[in-house]
Amino acid sequence: MTTAPTIGPATLTDPETHATSDPHALWTWMRAHAPVHWHPATDLPAFWSLTRHADIRAVYRDTSTFSSARGVLLRPAKAGDDPGGGLTLALTDAPRHKQLRVLIADWFNTRAVRALEGYVRSATRAVLDRTTGTPGCDFATDVAGRLSLSVISHILGVPDEDHEDLYRWTNEAFEAHSSLVAHPDIVGYFMELLYRRMEKPAGDLLSALVHGTVDGELLTEEEAVLNCENLIGATENGRLALIGGMKAFLDHPDQWQRLRDDRSLLPSAIEEILRWTSSATHSMRVAVRPCEIRGRRIEAGDRVVLWLPSANRDEAMFIDPYRFDVSRSPNRHIALAAGEHFCIGSTLARAEMRILFSELLDSMNAIEPVGPARALRSIAVNGPESLPVRMTAG
Repeated sequence: MTTAPTIGPATLTDPETHATSDPHALWTWMRAHAPVHWHPATDLPAFWSLTRHADIRAVYRDTSTFSSARGVLLRPAKAGDDPGGGLTLALTDAPRHKQLRVLIADWFNTRAVRALEGYVRSATRAVLDRTTGTPGCDFATDVAGRLSLSVISHILGVPDEDHEDLYRWTNEAFEAHSSLVAHPDIVGYFMELLYRRMEKPAGDLLSALVHGTVDGELLTEEEAVLNCENLIGATENGRLALIGGMKAFLDHPDQWQRLRDDRSLLPSAIEEILRWTSSATHSMRVAVRPCEIRGRRIEAGDRVVLWLPSANRDEAMFIDPYRFDVSRSPNRHIALAAGEHFCIGSTLARAEMRILFSELLDSMNAIEPVGPARALRSIAVNGPESLPVRMTAG
């Protein structure tokens, strides 16, 4: 590519760019010619763009210079900093981040996920039973979305009979591209459930948030509810990886056949799906002190935006990065971040993917598109918003 595409907030920060055109063409040019690029303020505050794998990984790992406490996503300037700053796992810095992570981590470690696999498999079979043999379904909402929400709801302690209501409310928020805490039914529901857990703890994550301590003090009600919202909101990335993975296999049926023929490729296929989908489009940090990246001076207070799909197509890190290859190795993607803020649900996300695609390989004779996929209009997350398919049991 020799001609410079248009670079600026009107391009990279326009949701339409990510929904209807190819931002990878722009990111490819930026990696080569403007890997550290300054975007003047518009309705969004000014920020730096990083597009290379090495730079993005370095920022993730340097938490003493780059803070998460003021927000990890670009927000309109008039909206100010994220109201969850300093309160949730995603929006805290050391030492509070580590303390919150310890409070939550036991629910997402390898042992906990292994114990949860029976539930995940049962939930997977339930969503597939609802869709198999029908004229068509939307893999995005009927399979991936329902499965992801069911699993995190179970971990939090949401009763099974309430899953459907919570699924409807979260879908409404996701479709509106709004924060879950802006949805009154979600906030009201978790406040009520929180009070019930205060009076009668159960063996669930919400009880741990209600009764656990950080620095010897209980979390406030606001902190407990915001952390629930944070964990449920994170399922959007998980569901998009599942949807994007299915679309990748539909677009590359030879890779699906390779996986069907050789199940030992499943672990590397999961990593390739994560790299290929990179469902978090960007993550943001704020510099707390001056520094330099590739000779460009970053001032204290500057926002630095990390474009993850670009990092995971970086030619300096991946051989033939625009090829979907279920046997790719090595595969040092950073779809799940890096450093202290490495995704706490990474083990669970991989288990969900392994179980879902195993069940599809075992039980489906054919999976075929029955309509065009529709991409999300967002700069925060990316992937198919809708993926109409027909699944035939075999």
